[in-house]
Amino acid sequence: MAPAGVGGAAANGQRPRSFVLAALLLLASPALAAVGDPAEQLRDPAQEEKARAIGRELRCMVCQNQSIEDSDADLARDLRRIVREQVAAGRSEREVIDYLHDRYGDYVLLRPPLRAGTLLLWAAPAVALAGGVALVLAMRRRSAAAPAPAPLSEEEEARLAEKLRGRPGA
Repeated sequence: MAPAGVGGAAANGQRPRSFVLAALLLLASPALAAVGDPAEQLRDPAQEEKARAIGRELRCMVCQNQSIEDSDADLARDLRRIVREQVAAGRSEREVIDYLHDRYGDYVLLRPPLRAGTLLLWAAPAVALAGGVALVLAMRRRSAAAPAPAPLSEEEEARLAEKLRGRPGA
């Protein structure tokens, strides 16, 4: 039997449950932070949904591969505020995106337009994949083409046998 005060909470299962709850809250904290301050949200649910839809099309330039709606970076928060101000002013989705695109360039768009200037953005994943495949194939060819080691001469075999005889357990 455990001494008094030792294992009381753990014995009835309270400590593991509270640990799991704390772990879940820690894991959920980035998502909760990205939701933003309720004071930031627009009062009109239709406008708020429109602002969120626009925010899902815009890249957080700090986090790079997250939308401003998913990021909790200060810059993303500022961009969300700008989007909501523009939506509240009655601007269309295209006008809001164009406004931010004019200020920040193609990089603010999660799906930049396909043109000569952004071709590298679109081609980079395919180029990286092709380079990786070529590297793996070259390494395989090199290892397959490597010559087999030359067999030992009689003198080398004799020296090796002598050294092995002198080792304990040989």
